[in-house]
Amino acid sequence: MFDEDDLRAIREGREEWEAETLGPTLDRFGERKETFTTDTEGHEVDRLYTPNDVAEKEYDEDLGFPGEEPFTRGPYPTMYRGRLWTMRQYAGFGTAEETNERFRYLIDNGSSGLSMAFDLPTQMGYDSDDAMAAGEVGKSGVAIDSLDDMETVFDGIPLDEVSTSMTINAPASVLLAMYVAVGDEQGVDREELRGTIQNDILKEYAARNTFIFPPGPSMRVITDIFEFCAEEVPNFNTISISGYHIREAGSTAAQEVAFTLADGIEYVESAIEAGQDVDDFAPQLSFFFASYNNILEEVAKFRAARRLWARIMKERFGAEDPKSLQLKFHTQTAGSTLTAQQIENNVVRVAYQALAAVLGGTQSLHTNGKDEALSLPTEESVRTALRTQQILAHESGAADTIDPLAGSYYVESLTDELEAEAEALIDDIDDRGGMRQAIEDQWVQRQIQDVAFERQREIEEEERVIVGVNRFESEEEVDEDDLAEVDEEDEQRQLERLDTMRDGRDDAAAEERLDALRGACEDGENVMPYIVDAVKAYATTGEICDAMRDVFGEHRSA
Repeated sequence: MFDEDDLRAIREGREEWEAETLGPTLDRFGERKETFTTDTEGHEVDRLYTPNDVAEKEYDEDLGFPGEEPFTRGPYPTMYRGRLWTMRQYAGFGTAEETNERFRYLIDNGSSGLSMAFDLPTQMGYDSDDAMAAGEVGKSGVAIDSLDDMETVFDGIPLDEVSTSMTINAPASVLLAMYVAVGDEQGVDREELRGTIQNDILKEYAARNTFIFPPGPSMRVITDIFEFCAEEVPNFNTISISGYHIREAGSTAAQEVAFTLADGIEYVESAIEAGQDVDDFAPQLSFFFASYNNILEEVAKFRAARRLWARIMKERFGAEDPKSLQLKFHTQTAGSTLTAQQIENNVVRVAYQALAAVLGGTQSLHTNGKDEALSLPTEESVRTALRTQQILAHESGAADTIDPLAGSYYVESLTDELEAEAEALIDDIDDRGGMRQAIEDQWVQRQIQDVAFERQREIEEEERVIVGVNRFESEEEVDEDDLAEVDEEDEQRQLERLDTMRDGRDDAAAEERLDALRGACEDGENVMPYIVDAVKAYATTGEICDAMRDVFGEHRSA
């Protein structure tokens, strides 16, 4: 993109600047530290970047225009000038009634999308009255035992007017079926349902461990969801391939990109092997990334991921539909960076992380509450987190032009570095037999653990500054009365609600549909229509997952 004579002149000018201007200043004052590096990669950050650092770039091939290949500058032609990102706030705790109340509060305060958290028993496919659920009901999210709970969560919330993201993986098929059933009850055409299920089981094996079935059956259910949604719910994102939990477990930015896209490759290959055409399901794939404190590194990460995914889909899978090449992603600010000390500092951290996500071109965004290192977020902290996005959208100017940091010598150079490192990791994964094999061999887990260990060492030895934790500390304490808690009586109320639902349903009809689901699992049929039928007969989350366990078995950690 630059004339060779101009580049030579810049190089000569830099040498003169270093000798005559920089040198005397360094001799007299030095710099804050000997070496500067990116936040997670350890790449050395140069003192100064010039056109020579991006001299090999070709505009059309490496950058292009928004909405066109290689999508470095964004998946849509107008980006936020046409429509702002979807502002989601992660919510769901205690009972279905409490979650409905919080959802209504968020909508009233300007949230344009809902993001649903589930308690641990639901995530593991257990009902609230299962022995495995004791003490965990409603703690990390809302308990959803049956369609009755889902109906209550969305009472008075028309599903054709909201977009709902559900952070659910192993039992994603069940929760999607419940959402579809609620839409059917509301008279909403299935084509009008919008949202996302996380549905990323490979990430669970690698970083989070809320799995149910072995990898083979789990991948089969995911491809069944792809097929069902392509035909029935075409505007619902069938998977949110999640780097967020990989990053939160300790990975670097490049590992987050590489492991996430490698998971995506595995899902695409599985769907193609199941007989699906790549352009039929690929437009419904979506991604989920974390946004951390180093703003420029995060912006470069998002841009590199878009460019790399477009090339993978085109060159590896022969996708022809431009929508199949678009990497569309949701972002959540980094929960692991929130500190229990000086929690007001978390408001600042979240704001910077949100800015990085927007400058990087996210399609939707969740901003964490300041108190989430200690408890569920209060309504006040949720409102502040949402207002952070609204101020960013309407007051900062960051949304007024597309890809505002494009052309920055540093950002473009860092984008190239992150892309190259991620691509090298994907090549390594291919050599190891693919992402599923690399996870089963524990190789991916070891890479993440090594980075997490090193980062913790840096914090403990104060090589990495965490404001309020190992530097600039104070003795202030949080007033526990200002924190939100799940009422211990909520669990008992949920158990009573579940008993009442079971007493009022047709048990024979529920069992008949569960038997039909078992048959579909055994015969290789698409399980989704059978799960929808079972849900509508008020079979519970645990009963449906048990029917599938009967055929598929359960996965155990190595």
